[in-house]
Amino acid sequence: MIRLIIVDDQRLMREGLKTILELEEDFSVLGIAANGKEALELCQADPPPDIVLMDIRMPEMDGVEATGLIAARLPQVKVIILTTFDDDELIIQGLKAGAKTYLLKDLPSDRLAEIIRATHRGDIVLQPEIAAKLVGRVAEGAKDPPGQGEGMLPEPLTRREKEILSLMSQGLNNAEISAKLFISEGTAKNYISSIYGKLGINDRTQAVLFALKHKLF
Repeated sequence: MIRLIIVDDQRLMREGLKTILELEEDFSVLGIAANGKEALELCQADPPPDIVLMDIRMPEMDGVEATGLIAARLPQVKVIILTTFDDDELIIQGLKAGAKTYLLKDLPSDRLAEIIRATHRGDIVLQPEIAAKLVGRVAEGAKDPPGQGEGMLPEPLTRREKEILSLMSQGLNNAEISAKLFISEGTAKNYISSIYGKLGINDRTQAVLFALKHKLF
């Protein structure tokens, strides 16, 4: 059972999401919150949630600040930002704060359920429009040629590791990566573990952000 908390300052939205998600047999909504402060309190209850659906702009404490506090205090809790705002800066801020993915509210409910399950498994899923904005925003500020950022790594990434990191940035999970590259899922996992070790990161979203920022592929 995947335990959820829904955070949104619009009552109709949070109650509507609760009703929709509770139709899924493997979901349990532990509570709903109107702002980041309430969300943080709910996350510290026993048992804590597995997943938090977090809006961005809310009174008292916004979604970015709440996400950062949850990531710092309760790293086992995974935050999915779910919002109407597709501003480039908010996307960057939310992911840097520790959100596992950033979603827009116009996606179908069945797709939301799929992404919640994927996030719970540890996969990264980015909507195409969010991925495009993320890549575009990072590319705008990048002055180094591809691969230039590898000079800061104790050990550079291999060609295959770069290939896998690129597929990760497209939102592919381990099974999809293995099928795409005609390797076993265990081999894909080993490559990803090696990538994490070289980057000093143990999170898919942060690994992708690092790679995009430093033009590793």
